[in-house]
Amino acid sequence: MLSTLKDRIIERLFFLLENYRKKKIYADKKAIQFKSIGENFFIGKDYRIGNPQFMQIGNNFSVLDRLRIEAIEKFQNEVFSPKIIIGNNVNINNDVHIGCINRIEIGDNCLLASRIYISDHNHGSFSKEDLKIAPNKRPLISKGPVIIKNNVWIGEGVAILPNVTIGENSIIASNAVVTKDIPANCVAAGVPAKIIKRIVSDEQS
Repeated sequence: MLSTLKDRIIERLFFLLENYRKKKIYADKKAIQFKSIGENFFIGKDYRIGNPQFMQIGNNFSVLDRLRIEAIEKFQNEVFSPKIIIGNNVNINNDVHIGCINRIEIGDNCLLASRIYISDHNHGSFSKEDLKIAPNKRPLISKGPVIIKNNVWIGEGVAILPNVTIGENSIIASNAVVTKDIPANCVAAGVPAKIIKRIVSDEQS
């Protein structure tokens, strides 16, 4: 009798907690005014989202704690038109920072581990003139967008820098720094990242 009652209480508590979690996610989703957003949205705690009106997110998006994602519309006297586009079935772990003044795309079915940095811009150039300006006062410059295609797996501690495309099905190994395009179906590692393996499908072998 007591055992049955205890089980029912535990079951009820789990139901209430799950219901609260779903309501909180829905409230967070409504509070963050994205340009567009799909179904099944989950975001962990302590996030920072700058200018969500420039962000499009697909279905089944899940991100854990301390996400920092920023679409920068204005810096000093410069005005930008940023676009962040995230596809369907994207899973992101803890402590990921994405910064955009140009365009960042993450395709469908991508998996991002923790402590990842993705940026399509730099603070200033490497000119003598910019060296006379404090780094935090230098103008923001984008050499090009960051495009991450479908089914990409990005490992722990990776940095992806401006003007880079990562092809479908590729894997970026932990702590790599991606400064140039990575073709489809490759494993890349190192600083700067280089191809260490090509993934061959059954049809190609």
